[in-house]
Amino acid sequence: MRRTSSAPAPYPPQPAASTTSVHVTALDGLVNVNSLFTIAVFVGLSLTTPGQRSLENRAPCDADVGVAKKLLVFEVVSFSFFLFSSLVAQGLKLAINLLNSKDVDESFRAHINIKVLRFGMLGSAVGSVMGCLFLMLSMVNVIEIRLGMLSCGSKSAVHAVATMIVLVTSALVVYISTAVYAFMH
Repeated sequence: MRRTSSAPAPYPPQPAASTTSVHVTALDGLVNVNSLFTIAVFVGLSLTTPGQRSLENRAPCDADVGVAKKLLVFEVVSFSFFLFSSLVAQGLKLAINLLNSKDVDESFRAHINIKVLRFGMLGSAVGSVMGCLFLMLSMVNVIEIRLGMLSCGSKSAVHAVATMIVLVTSALVVYISTAVYAFMH
C-alpha cells in the first residue's frame, strides 16, 4: 500500500469565487462614504469667514483667528486621510478588476495575494477612521465659530458638541469592531 503525503499548497489559499466580489462591493461602499465625508469637509470650510460673530452674540464667545486656523488644519488633515483611504481602496479595486479581466471563465474570482488585500483594506479602513476623527475635531471648531466658544459656556455649542461626540464615537466603535471582527475571521 502506497502512502501519500499531503504537501502544503505552494500559495496561500485563495478566496472563494464570490469573496472577491464581496471585497469589491465593500471597497465601493468605503469610497462612497469617503466621498460624502469629503463633501462635509468643504462645507465646513465654506461656513467660516474671518471675524465672524457667533450666534451667542457676546464678545467673549466669539472665536478668534486661532480657532479658524485649527479648523483649516483639521479639515486639510481630514481630507488627506479620506483621500488616502479612497485611493488605497480604488487601487485594490483596480487590481482585482484587472486580474479578473485575465480569466473570463471566472469573472468573480481574482487570484490575488489575500494578505495584500487584507492589509490594503485595513489601511483603507484606518484612513477612514482617522479622517472621521479629524472631521469631528474640525466640526467642533465650526460649532465654536458659529454658536460660540465652549469655554464661554454657550449651551447650544455644548449640546451640539456633546451630541456629535456621542453619536460619532458610537458609530466609530461599531465600525471598528465590525472591521476588526471581519479582519480576524
